[in-house]
Amino acid sequence: MKFATLSQLVECCREEGSTIGQLMLSEQGKETGQPVEQIFRQMAEYYEVMKEAVHRGIHEPVPSRSGLTGGDAVRVMDYLGSSMPSLGAEACTALAYALSVSEVNASMGRIIATPTAGSCGIIPGVFVSSQQRLGWEDEQLVMGLFAAGAIGYVIANNSFISGAEGGCQAEVGSAIGMAAGALTELRGGSPEQAVHAVGLALKNSLGLICDPVGGLVEIPCIVRNGFGAVTALAAADMALAGVRSVIPSDEVVEVMLEVGTAMPSKHRETAKGGLAQTPTGKKILKDLYGTSPGNSCNTSSETSEDPGDRK
Repeated sequence: MKFATLSQLVECCREEGSTIGQLMLSEQGKETGQPVEQIFRQMAEYYEVMKEAVHRGIHEPVPSRSGLTGGDAVRVMDYLGSSMPSLGAEACTALAYALSVSEVNASMGRIIATPTAGSCGIIPGVFVSSQQRLGWEDEQLVMGLFAAGAIGYVIANNSFISGAEGGCQAEVGSAIGMAAGALTELRGGSPEQAVHAVGLALKNSLGLICDPVGGLVEIPCIVRNGFGAVTALAAADMALAGVRSVIPSDEVVEVMLEVGTAMPSKHRETAKGGLAQTPTGKKILKDLYGTSPGNSCNTSSETSEDPGDRK
């Protein structure tokens, strides 16, 4: 890739007179040697999977394999249909769609890791709800996925996207930044505004630990996807309104690396701290695996058969 940082990404777009999505599609063609038409078709197939996951989770309760979670997307949609949500209908829909995809993941259904399975609901929640509201064609959303991919590429190569390495800020936080930047571009924002959206989003996620109860990508992962979709909408609106990330977005990415590196291992997807080690979290662990609450937990998504491991 001809860019390694978000500032270089903006500069490349400025030099070529392109959007982030267009630049990323072109660069991927050069990297792989594949025709851009073929690459675009493959991304379009990924977007179809995202839409299918949204549809499935909101039209039927999707119980997880563990039985711990499922049906919250349906609950939110029912609430939306019968009440005036505090968020407003648009943000509440994005929230429900994000829950839907994350619940499909927990049920071992088909999803697209964006950038990981643990954060798979945020981009589909934002994209599909925005498409329905604004009447966009699929082709626009597919190009938006290339923009999100460019942002994720920079974050992954300068910080991390794995909860085991950097906590949930690396998974959910990165997904929020990717969704926020891409949505800003889809709404007509400049590459510079899109990058400001990334910084604004990541700043609001710094320090978020990864503490999966029972080592499963369910509690609190699923609800964090819902909250993440709403945060991405807010970050995009701020950037489009002209709000800037005072700390340059590349520096925010560096801080995420610093914070994640300093984070104790018990807060990095090991299920040895945080919510996983509350009295209720320990009880859930014992009920699931027969593990004594006093024993160390080795059932995180690093070592167990878990939806978070799937790509």
